Amino acid sequence: MSWGRFDTRTIVMIPIAIAINIVLGQTVSAVLKIPIYLDSVGTILVGVVAGPIPGLVTGALANLVWTYVLPAPFHSDYAAPFFVVAMWIGFWAGITAQLGFFRSRPNSTWGQVALAAVVVLVVLGGIGYYVAVAGLICGIVSAIISAPISAYVFGGVTGSGTDLLVAAFQQAGADLTKAVLQQGLLSDPIDKTIEFLLVYVILQALSRRFIARFPQGEKAIGLEEGA
Repeated sequence: MSWGRFDTRTIVMIPIAIAINIVLGQTVSAVLKIPIYLDSVGTILVGVVAGPIPGLVTGALANLVWTYVLPAPFHSDYAAPFFVVAMWIGFWAGITAQLGFFRSRPNSTWGQVALAAVVVLVVLGGIGYYVAVAGLICGIVSAIISAPISAYVFGGVTGSGTDLLVAAFQQAGADLTKAVLQQGLLSDPIDKTIEFLLVYVILQALSRRFIARFPQGEKAIGLEEGA
C-alpha cells in the first residue's frame, strides 16, 4: 500500500484544497448555521488523488491555518483543536481511494452519476454506494474522535449550527458528553457522506488524464486496471 507523495502537483493543490475547506466551512457552518460542516471537501480530494499522508497533512494544515493564520471573516477560534479529526479524514480518504471506493463504474453516464447521487443521499444505493459507505464510516469515527474535544475544550459550543443539536439533546436529558456524542453521530455521518459524494462527482467532472497526473490518481479512479 502506498502512502502517497508530495510531488509538485500535490504541493500546488494543497493550498487550493485548504481554501476550499475554509470557504465552504465558514459559509455553511459559521454563516448559514446549518448543522453540518462541509469543511473537508478539499482534504478528501487531496487524500483521494495524492494518498493518505498528503490528505492527512492537508487536513491538519487547513485547521491550523483557519485558526492561527487567517483574520476575520474567515478566522475560526474552533478549528485548530479538531486538527486530529481533519488528519483522520484525509488519511481515510486516501485509504478508501486505494481500496477502489472512488473508481468509476463501467459505462457510467452523467445521468447515472446524478441519479446515483440523489439515490445515495436517500438510501445509500446506486453508483456511489461505495463512496457513501466510506463517508458514513468516516463520519462515525470522526464523531467519536471529535466528541471529547468539543465537550471538554469548548463545552459543546463551537459556534456552528450543531450547537442547536447539542442543546436539544441536553434539554432531552443527556449530559454534556453524551449530548455532544449524539450530535456528532447524527451530523458527522451525514456530513462526511455528502462530502465524499461531492468529491466523487468532482472526479467525474475532471479530465481523467488530469487526475492520472497525481501520485494516486490512476489507482483512485481505476485507470491502471483499464476501468
